Amino acid sequence: MDPAVLTLIVLGVAAFFFVTELIPLAVTAMGASIALGLLGVLTPKQVFSGLSNSTVVLFAGMFVIGAAMFQTGLAQRIGITVVHAAGTGEKRLMAAIMIVTIILSSVSSNTATVACLLPVVVQICAVARLAISPQLMALAVAANVGGTITMIGTPPNILMSATLSASGLQPFGFFEFAWIGIPLSIAGVIYMLTIGRRLCPHGHVDSNLSDLTSDLPKDTRKMTICAIILILVVIAMALSKTINVPMQTAAIIGALACVITGCLSEKQAYGGIDWTTIFLFAGMLPLAEAMDKTGAGAMIANGVVGIIGSNASPLIIVMAMFLLSCGLTQFMSNTAAAALLAPIGISIAQSIGVSPFPVLMAIGIAASCAFTTPVATPPNTLILGPGKFRFMDYVKVGLPLVVVSMIVCTVIIPLVWPF
Repeated sequence: MDPAVLTLIVLGVAAFFFVTELIPLAVTAMGASIALGLLGVLTPKQVFSGLSNSTVVLFAGMFVIGAAMFQTGLAQRIGITVVHAAGTGEKRLMAAIMIVTIILSSVSSNTATVACLLPVVVQICAVARLAISPQLMALAVAANVGGTITMIGTPPNILMSATLSASGLQPFGFFEFAWIGIPLSIAGVIYMLTIGRRLCPHGHVDSNLSDLTSDLPKDTRKMTICAIILILVVIAMALSKTINVPMQTAAIIGALACVITGCLSEKQAYGGIDWTTIFLFAGMLPLAEAMDKTGAGAMIANGVVGIIGSNASPLIIVMAMFLLSCGLTQFMSNTAAAALLAPIGISIAQSIGVSPFPVLMAIGIAASCAFTTPVATPPNTLILGPGKFRFMDYVKVGLPLVVVSMIVCTVIIPLVWPF
């Protein structure tokens, strides 16, 4: 059978398991890569090439640094300080929550950020007798949009860069995502302060939830050390080309420094790594390579172009990929959705003779616009119980925000990354 057809069959099976999650995501990704090897589409070396990819190393390093932020209490201290300074007014509190969440999510796990700040928000709402649901929804939205600001903020961003690099193209820079991530974050804050909070239920905090507290470590020295390490790593990544230090090297040095200085133990460092993301990533990169080498991606691209028309404007292509990526990410892992669409996006761009950069940026950003279901992203799931949300609450709040996000992306992406 033709290798391209075999690749598409494996892709279809992987997509089914990604959506249903009948088996773990990482198992699906690695299983797809291994299946391509057994079918002769990939060589044994190519099957496991993703495990040695520099992107995987970068992720591992940043997971450890992010874990150190929460282990030392640095993230909690930042959150509590900012939120307390804002007072107990509903809008001021919401703005403070979103700003600190966006900042933390841009350089660390958005899931860990929400898990850390959730008890702080619950406690303040209980004391101030404020409705908790709008504040928690704002927390989740901020975590999702905040991750779009840097390359390491969310897995889809770094996957877009890795896909470009694997295709022989210049990857996105560390802060290049900020051109769209910052406007998207501002739009998210404005939306929640005006429309979004009105669409949320307005129940108050349960007495059992009000007992939640955030215990902070007493060792402020470790907090300071962790903050310095984080700042130096971010600076090194931003200046990686100037100082000739690869980003993955800076991340690993920072991770090692966190362990050596005692910000977290070796065991805690291992525990802080999201191995699901690591293996999901490592498994999807060989699949992306197979789609490129066998022509499977080109076949899908030709099909999409055939549907929307060969003379469709590049803007229509961007909007179509945004909607497809955003639609998928509401019901499956945003990393998986981005991984499926990234090589297809490159093939579509090449087939109509336009730059792949705006297309991939639209796919990556859309994968983070996971607002309309409680299963779209872990932050959404974390707030489900404490906020007493129903499924339709996410739809009511999230659907207009998806439209706002698409408008922001449609306007800004072509300006920054011309076709």
